[in-house]
Amino acid sequence: MHHHPDSPSAPGAVSRRGALECMTWAGAGLLWSLAGGLPSAVGLGRALAAETVAAPFTFLQISDSHVGFNKPANPDALGTLREAVAQIRALPEKPAFIIHTGDISHLSKDQEFDDADQILRETGLPLFFVPGEHDLLDDGQGRAYRDRYGKGTRGAGWYSFDRQGVHFIGLVNVVDLRAGGLGNLGSAQLDWLERDVAGLASSMPIVVFAHIPLWTVYPEWGWGTQDGARVLACLKRFGSVTVLNGHIHQIIQKVEGNVAFHTARSTAFPQPAPGTAPSPGPLKVPAGELRRVLGIASVQFVRGSEPLAIIDTPLAG
Repeated sequence: MHHHPDSPSAPGAVSRRGALECMTWAGAGLLWSLAGGLPSAVGLGRALAAETVAAPFTFLQISDSHVGFNKPANPDALGTLREAVAQIRALPEKPAFIIHTGDISHLSKDQEFDDADQILRETGLPLFFVPGEHDLLDDGQGRAYRDRYGKGTRGAGWYSFDRQGVHFIGLVNVVDLRAGGLGNLGSAQLDWLERDVAGLASSMPIVVFAHIPLWTVYPEWGWGTQDGARVLACLKRFGSVTVLNGHIHQIIQKVEGNVAFHTARSTAFPQPAPGTAPSPGPLKVPAGELRRVLGIASVQFVRGSEPLAIIDTPLAG
């Protein structure tokens, strides 16, 4: 966490009803709106084109910046992050804050964090972080991340905060991660989570964000969290739960009961679809296609009106 949960951010009116409406990637960010206490996501492209964003409360998700990455899949990850921030700054209506779902850096180097911070600050928005496994590679096993982003958090960096009638929960599932292994949260964090939500009304909308998907996307590549089911059990009584993740660098979504899951694209490089390559990793696409791969995808649904309406639109082409 970078911005203290109790510190003020741009307020917006939130009612008690609403719908998770749509989610759009603009090669970098998801613009989320909270209408009626329920999250909506609006594509940056759409939001840029719109005169105003209809929902009264918006926040943005950005993920997997991998600042420092310079391999052929994207020799300029810093540049594509800069492009993402430029799009955010151009939005006609400012989001209240940004959630970064991990892998800010590629190798946890101070310079990488410095570069990311400098660009992200240009948004002028409060920022909330959870770490990815690439943010915990320093000799202190995440001390550099925690010193920079973890103030006011617990354990390895988990925390919660409320905004506009919505309870946000940032979880850390990348500690002691084994190569190819599933993410894990651990009993201390799960015990805290149970206490954290114990006093909340079941009508309170919940947004959970963590780096690795909390649901099992593709276990052969470690794309899931081994004890994620306990999180979902803990949140079962809530009427609206939205789970936002990164890590897999592509949009995959599903709705299960009261829970909507979304994984976000990277600002740095794509990864292969599950099972379509010998292993996960940076996917090099033909020249000129990178921003197309990182293009826009939107999801729209209205509470009680399933199934989801999903629209994926590339940035270019």
